[in-house]
Amino acid sequence: MKKQQTAATMCDKDDLIVICGAGGFIAGALTRYFCEQGFTRLRAVDKKPLPEWYQRVPGVENLSLDLSDEAHCKRAVEGAVEVYNLAADMGGMGFIERFRVECLRSVLINTHLIEAAYWAGVERYFFASSACAYNTELQKDPHVRALMESDAYPAMAERGYGWEKLISEMFCQEYHAERGMKTAIARFHNVYGPYGTWDGGREKAPAALCRKAIEAKDSGKLEIDIWGDGNQTRSFMYIDDCIKGVDMIMHSDDLIATPINLGSSELVSINELVSAIEDIADVKLKRTYDLTAPQGVAGRNSDNTMIEKILNWEPDTPLRDGMGKTYTWIARQYADRKAGKRTVS
Repeated sequence: MKKQQTAATMCDKDDLIVICGAGGFIAGALTRYFCEQGFTRLRAVDKKPLPEWYQRVPGVENLSLDLSDEAHCKRAVEGAVEVYNLAADMGGMGFIERFRVECLRSVLINTHLIEAAYWAGVERYFFASSACAYNTELQKDPHVRALMESDAYPAMAERGYGWEKLISEMFCQEYHAERGMKTAIARFHNVYGPYGTWDGGREKAPAALCRKAIEAKDSGKLEIDIWGDGNQTRSFMYIDDCIKGVDMIMHSDDLIATPINLGSSELVSINELVSAIEDIADVKLKRTYDLTAPQGVAGRNSDNTMIEKILNWEPDTPLRDGMGKTYTWIARQYADRKAGKRTVS
């Protein structure tokens, strides 16, 4: 069987790797991953001021730049061998349903960044897409069949965020077809874990529900408000699996300019997710349901046939294990905030 390539096997440890969106959750974890792999020249870029970054890794060059600006993209990729574009204005369903213009404007980031990377002679370019790019007509039933990569067309992506992802995928494909640039495209399915957003309006369901359970225990009011009827289904991918997948996809010559699912195939309902959190927190909560809140599609799951076939791998952290680590981290953040300490929000 062919050995799967990674940055560690294909790059020199002093090659410059640029990670965009590194003040956020996934790209912050990716920066730390490359540092732990022994790479000595890492450049992390995010538009947030440095004190607001979720993670800052020692020894990394950190730049606070808005990558929707063309000049900032040119500065970001100077001398780079690889560029990872995980920069986007996004959040959980509460954000992407209410702020579609902001989500759409992220197309400027990829447009300017891939052009700058091409002219800078970057060898490989990664784009973080999303399962929101899939045809929403296929996601109207909680008992949805898992989505294959071909299900993005005929196109009927989620408004705003999903369409931005789909058109940016096309940019990556055409830069390879027309200009020979090696691009990689992963469609993320609901990434969660420690060091992510857990409060403030951009958090996704796993973190939001953990926080609500923690608040309920702390207040003694043992209730939890759930958006929708709780029957919506999703698959959730733990951050460590996501980062490993990004590395493998980026360095597979069989996946150049080819969108591929990067997500768990473990489908659960939101009610089942709440039950898992109750078990972790050792609490029983009265459930109320807000049918007016943003809910997204009725069901979405990742078909991992393609990633299993090409990379002989798929994300495999059980939801219960990943949620246990996530809950513990958010509980610590919650306690620190109550004590007046600075926390990730």
